[in-house]
Amino acid sequence: MRNKPSFSFFKNLLYALDGLRICFKEEISFKIELFVAIFLSIVIWLASLHPLSKIILQSSLLLPLIAELFNSAIEHLTDLCTKKYHPLAKSAKDMGAAAVLLTLLLTLGIWIAVGLYEYK
Repeated sequence: MRNKPSFSFFKNLLYALDGLRICFKEEISFKIELFVAIFLSIVIWLASLHPLSKIILQSSLLLPLIAELFNSAIEHLTDLCTKKYHPLAKSAKDMGAAAVLLTLLLTLGIWIAVGLYEYK
């Protein structure tokens, strides 16, 4: 059996908040995406939209933030493994960046679809 500490909701919550703090502190991309998400959240809730549209738009703003957290984790682990240039390290970082790009495009698509639905 593994030597695993017992589950603690509050410790796990603190670990998660620590991860958000580290990402906010160290990653410019995360800061930009977070500030854009906050601004767009205000716009969403001030707009006269159907409540379900508001929930969909609000939820879509979390996708790039989640992808950016995973991308940052991949970058940190890659940097831990090697400081030298390696094609596999570059590939891992590029794939993480591609995931962020795809979630940004997905979010844009969701906003366009909701916009078309709301203003038909």
